Order: sequence, then structure tokens, then C-alpha cells
Amino acid sequence: MMPSFRRLLSMLLLALLAGCAAGPAPVSEPDEALSGPVVGPRWNLLLVGTSERLELPTTPFFEIAPDGRVSGHDGCNRFTGRVELGPDNRIAFGRLASTRMACPHQAEAGQVTAMLDRAYRYLIDHDRLVFFGPDQRVLGGFRRAN
Repeated sequence: MMPSFRRLLSMLLLALLAGCAAGPAPVSEPDEALSGPVVGPRWNLLLVGTSERLELPTTPFFEIAPDGRVSGHDGCNRFTGRVELGPDNRIAFGRLASTRMACPHQAEAGQVTAMLDRAYRYLIDHDRLVFFGPDQRVLGGFRRAN
């Protein structure tokens, strides 16, 4: 049994030395830039749900940058976060953070960020962007700014 043990030990030492000689593992490539029709333009709020129009002092909007950052305004406060896009028009907003300044329209503004938090899929038709929840119900819509 001794020769088998020595052979095994030798192979383990050779494997360890080969791993060290190879140098450090390469740094992973940065994530690919996001692309597609939802990335880049400013999207202004059109409707919450299928028909509710919000009357806010500032029109809510958002923009998605190619690096996955999202920024916008909910009608009362600015917000930032991240977005992931997937196959079949999947979308997931995350880490949305707001300035949270007092505003008389805070409840309505909260509907905007809640819509983004719940967004699961999107559909773009010409200059309109519609978000759907996981249950396929319409959450709301935006219009591409000119």
C-alpha cells in the first residue's frame, strides 16, 4: 500500500505546484452593457394601472443607463437603483433608494416606485412602455420623452 500512497501524494503535490505556477485566476470580464429599446431614453409616467393618471408637481420619469443604473423622479423625490434585463422582456428593478423629502403627494409618488419594484415584464409599442406584474396584470405605462 505504501507505493500507492506515495503515488497519490506525488500526484497531489504536482497538481498543487501546477496550480501555483499558473498564476492568479484571471479577473472576470465586466458584465455586458445593457442594450435594447428600454435602455437610454427618458420614460415619463403616463398611467398607473390601466387608467389612473397622477397629478403631481413634477412628472415622474426614469432612465436606464447601459451599465444597469436607473435614475428618475417619482413626482416628489429623486430615486436611483439598479435594473436587470432578461430574456422575454423580463425586467427587475432593485436597490431603489429615494431622497424621501416631505411632499404633500407622497402617497401618489409611492405608487410610482411601487410599480417599478413589482415590474416583472415589459412591452414596448412605438413610444409606449407598459409594465406587467408576475401575474401578467398591467402595472402602468410610460411614454418615451422626445
